[in-house]
Amino acid sequence: MGHSGVLAEIDGHRVLFDPVWGERCSPFPFAGPKRLHPVPLPLAALGDVDVVVISHDHYDHLDLPTIKALAGTDTVFAVPLGVGAHLEHWGVSPDRLRELDWHESTRVGGITLTATPARHFCGRGLRNTQHTLWASWVVAGEEHRIYHSGDTGYFDGFQDIGAAHGPFDATMVQIGAYSEFWPDIHMRPDEGLRAHLDLQGGAPHGVLLPIHWGTFNLAPHPWAEPGEWTKEVAEEAGQAVALPCPGEPFEPAGKLPAEAWWRGVSGEVRRTWRSVGALVAEPPKRG
Repeated sequence: MGHSGVLAEIDGHRVLFDPVWGERCSPFPFAGPKRLHPVPLPLAALGDVDVVVISHDHYDHLDLPTIKALAGTDTVFAVPLGVGAHLEHWGVSPDRLRELDWHESTRVGGITLTATPARHFCGRGLRNTQHTLWASWVVAGEEHRIYHSGDTGYFDGFQDIGAAHGPFDATMVQIGAYSEFWPDIHMRPDEGLRAHLDLQGGAPHGVLLPIHWGTFNLAPHPWAEPGEWTKEVAEEAGQAVALPCPGEPFEPAGKLPAEAWWRGVSGEVRRTWRSVGALVAEPPKRG
């Protein structure tokens, strides 16, 4: 759906991650990062959703108008600790909230959702910081498992999550909005690939779906660079990667969208990442 928003269908259940249908990811409707392209379809056109999963309360992951629209449906919301207060304030009934700490799980229908660690932070304003938790998420059905990273820096916790919950049919991993000025809270594409491999036990497996790129310009790097970089390092590692246009559906077990759709609108992307020390070859040593 663009940025970190993904509608996943797993074992007969529909899970919507980090939906942002707003024009800007900002506290102000007239300022702040604006969409590079329109939403792929109206929110109402998605149909019924069993669970909405929120990774943390930053504006590019927790969108007020989107949540207000979903509050009028019957969907359940799975959120990290403290985030439920935002949703209640915006009209979500408390009985539809599942608020979890890391390593806690909840059951919705035939799927189990588990909040897992991430390395990030939270807050929606100068007076509202470090009051809520952030998380990555594991969703397990009767036959399949998927993972959504939310926002995170690279850390050895991916290996622990993979050992406890993996391997996964698909991972949705943040690979955009990175910078040398905030390396601890957002991953580069090579780190995102390393995270996927860690989650899968150290070897290529399943499908990597890169997220958190191509919709909002949130960092100094060219907006299309994460796509090019991810495509290159995934091919080098022999890892299957899905690169859909925003809103394009695909089946992880089927033919994956692999065309570089962004090239038609972004212009040439210089491969400056070749000078960056990659993490693909070997994960960091654990102390």
